[in-house]
Amino acid sequence: MTFDTKDEAYWTSLLVAVGTDRDRAAFEQLFRQYGPRVKAFLIRTGLTPGTAEDCMQDVMVTLWRKAHMYDPTRATVATWLFTIARNRKIDLIRKIRRPEPEDLPWGPQAEPEQSEVLALRDDSRRLAEAVAVLPEKQRDLIEKAFFGDLTHSEIAAQTGLPLGTIKSRIRLAIDRLRHAMDTDLQGTAQR
Repeated sequence: MTFDTKDEAYWTSLLVAVGTDRDRAAFEQLFRQYGPRVKAFLIRTGLTPGTAEDCMQDVMVTLWRKAHMYDPTRATVATWLFTIARNRKIDLIRKIRRPEPEDLPWGPQAEPEQSEVLALRDDSRRLAEAVAVLPEKQRDLIEKAFFGDLTHSEIAAQTGLPLGTIKSRIRLAIDRLRHAMDTDLQGTAQR
């Protein structure tokens, strides 16, 4: 069967072939079609050409490794790849912004002022009280995300909840916590 090379069904069939059969020829065609486009996208979004090339290579390796996870009913090949590229770029930026251990301060630190210690202790107590009164579903997710240090994807895998539900509940919980902390601060200031 022959396909027009611009037909989405053609690219989908290639990606499915990579996922099911580890088809190297299909991968090569996908790489030639989408590699330059992904690199151009990354450059347009602010990466240097060298960094965009590295990131594009990582995206294409991800295509090879995770092609079996592609669901053509949820996204086109291009959408799937550009989403991976966007996420890789975000990860790269976070990594760049993370300080190196040698850049972190070390040695004796000045003792904080007693008022700062008391304010921090008070804030911690108020936050713990606000978390305690959250609805159980929100509280559980907040504890997993912030105290358990789990990513949203890890929480989804652990709980079986959809990723969107987890993000919505956490966002609602944070809004409630912010409101509770602001209200508590306003009440303290009025006393």
